[in-house]
Amino acid sequence: MRAFVITEPGRGGVEDVEPPTAAPGHVVVDVERAGVCGTDVEFFTGAMAYLHQGHARYPMRPGHEWCGVVTALGDGVERGWLGQRVTADTMLGCGRCRRCRAWRHHVCDDRFEIGVRGGWHGALAEQLTVPAGALHPLPAAVDATAGALVEPGGNALRAVEAAALAPGERLLVAGPGTIGLLAAAFALARGAEVHVLGVTEPSLAFARTLGVHGAWTAENLPDDQPYDAVIDASTARELPARALDLVEPGRRVVCIGLAARPSTVDTRTLVLRDVTAVGILGASAGLAPAIAAYASGAVDPRPLMAATRGLDAAADILAGTRPPGAGPGPKFHIDPRA
Repeated sequence: MRAFVITEPGRGGVEDVEPPTAAPGHVVVDVERAGVCGTDVEFFTGAMAYLHQGHARYPMRPGHEWCGVVTALGDGVERGWLGQRVTADTMLGCGRCRRCRAWRHHVCDDRFEIGVRGGWHGALAEQLTVPAGALHPLPAAVDATAGALVEPGGNALRAVEAAALAPGERLLVAGPGTIGLLAAAFALARGAEVHVLGVTEPSLAFARTLGVHGAWTAENLPDDQPYDAVIDASTARELPARALDLVEPGRRVVCIGLAARPSTVDTRTLVLRDVTAVGILGASAGLAPAIAAYASGAVDPRPLMAATRGLDAAADILAGTRPPGAGPGPKFHIDPRA
């Protein structure tokens, strides 16, 4: 089968590789659609921390945002999965440790992450293999585009839930990328007043088309009212500290974005303003509710799409090239069948 393989920083291409087989308890999925994520870009550039921590190495096959159809079953898998449209949890815990037993498998020390950690091949390929226990069925109302946006949607939904907002309260989302805009969408669906903080006017103009109440740069952000929660979905190392100044005392700052260099936070500000800081890793607990929100129409992630291209375009997209005809949204998808 064809798969996109990163061989070293800045180098990757489509290769013919052995197709996967379904081991006991696993399935093979034919990939309908796979998202290109900032994590994939970091693997392509060589900046991803896992490369330097021993959790990942080249050559690697990325892709952890995806949907597809189950086409083969391993021993012990229920026959009902065959032919089912699915996505799956990226985080594959060992299943034995205390964290896994407490439903915190996404922070298991021995976890695999599909297309990210431990050498588990990802979805920028015609097929991948997944444990049946990680699968989530997709209803007919969730098409291929939305299906491949379930994983980032689950992350965004977890961030919104961590913000602990009541309807009518004010949320500031820093970073108008895919996760930030999905967080804005989930918060809007829950009745929050949502503002977005970004850098470029085109990205802020696009955010306004999604119905946010305000879209600002750091220079023109109103400072007359504090925010009841701030979600930092940016890659700016100064944003966590700024968020402490912007949030209402006694409320929450949620960090889901990662900067290339360490961020510095003055814990005196955190303590003296009685702020709760929450970190979000992974979509695991948010996958099922994200699917439900997409299926009901409460949240429609599809406007975030810029373009869908074939595997042969993956290298250019990972290198930061916007393909001809791409729309203004932040998200690119790969259709391995194209």
